[in-house]
Amino acid sequence: MPNLKLSFATALAAALAAGTLLAPVATRADEAASPPGVKGEMLNMIKAAEDELVQLSDAMPENKYSWRPGKGVRSVGEVYLHVAGANYGIPSLFGVKPPEGFDIKTYEKSMTKKDDIRKALMDSFAHMEGAFTNTSDEDMEKQADVFGTQMTARSAYLLLLSHAHEHLGQSIAYARMNGVVPPWTAKRQAAMKQSQEKPAAAK
Repeated sequence: MPNLKLSFATALAAALAAGTLLAPVATRADEAASPPGVKGEMLNMIKAAEDELVQLSDAMPENKYSWRPGKGVRSVGEVYLHVAGANYGIPSLFGVKPPEGFDIKTYEKSMTKKDDIRKALMDSFAHMEGAFTNTSDEDMEKQADVFGTQMTARSAYLLLLSHAHEHLGQSIAYARMNGVVPPWTAKRQAAMKQSQEKPAAAK
């Protein structure tokens, strides 16, 4: 498996220049028509990462979007855009056209406002999930060069699944370092507190 810390720019810029982007832009599949089997399970795991990344992106204050743990490390906002860039870029290697004007080399720094970044993140998941859902079993076997490694489309979508969860973990750490409790954890803690208070109130 290639190192995800390698730049997306070289491989994807080459693909863009080569004119391999033939398929139409993907759209989000109807959730009620989730595919069966392993494909459906993969989609559910992608959506799980998406849901928590989107929740975190909402919970993080806008003035923390430029925060980074150290020099040369991605900021909060850049991590979200890095995920979005992969969601657009990797499917493009298999013929799924990214949005007009998409440039992998500059995408992570292409916007700074919270609302813009959140929209980009959500739109990128809709794009990638639609592409994944609409890829036939036959086309899942097609291969492309991904960071110097020949991969099937199936492996590339597994890579995207792993990538989303990897940066979800990073984003949770960023949130905690800035005093932000992940919303799903805050909700669970509030429910536990409420359940503990009920017996005391009944006495």
